Amino acid sequence: MIELRDIKKAFGNQQVLDGVSLKIEQGDAAVIIGRSGGGKSVILKHVAGLMQPDAGTVLVDDIDISGKTERELLEIRRKFGMLFQHSALFDSMSVEENVGFVLRREGRLTSGEIGNKVAEALEMVDLAGTQKKKPAELSGGMRKRVGLARAIIYQPEIVLYDEPTTGLDPVAADSIDRLIKRVCDSLHVTSLVITHDMRSMQAVGKKVFMLHEGRIYATGTPAEMMNSTDPVIHRFVNGISVTEPEELVNHE
Repeated sequence: MIELRDIKKAFGNQQVLDGVSLKIEQGDAAVIIGRSGGGKSVILKHVAGLMQPDAGTVLVDDIDISGKTERELLEIRRKFGMLFQHSALFDSMSVEENVGFVLRREGRLTSGEIGNKVAEALEMVDLAGTQKKKPAELSGGMRKRVGLARAIIYQPEIVLYDEPTTGLDPVAADSIDRLIKRVCDSLHVTSLVITHDMRSMQAVGKKVFMLHEGRIYATGTPAEMMNSTDPVIHRFVNGISVTEPEELVNHE
């Protein structure tokens, strides 16, 4: 479904991706973890065709999207739905207008048909009856749900999630994790989640890629990552900075 082959990307003198390779099969629930600022979101933008690599190949359904024009990418992007880190809702629009935005822009459906699809999408994310509310009237978790409804309204084959639980309290974060899993299972979509939330990784992931120093350092299941004895993986998943106290003692 998605394959990156030796992707390299630099911004000025900073080499962010230095030969990233990974493969995600159809129906996978994949998670990319790694340090903040390490390039996880850059990978996501390459997958969606929002960014072009300096070198390497990005394949979606065996189609090389590297180097394609915006016009050529339009049809490929219809395969994707995306939940942005901060929901990216239009403050001046109602929930209904936000969720149905893409469908209205395309102009293929009547307003009644769009309204029905909006209602179905909102029901999927447990927000039935909120159509007339504005984003300012919603909690952070509810805004994330609206963003997810917008991502799935046209039944994409792939849904991309950029730090979906960032800024949420543990209860709201858990509800978003449950929704991601429900969407993946109910709609049979391929999911790619970018996160540094280890609880979220374990809740939604079946396959985990760890990005470290511009490359995929390790691949495994959530359990394999959490139980790893590799120092780099162990320190990251357990939130340990540089060295553990006993290591400092032994070093001294």
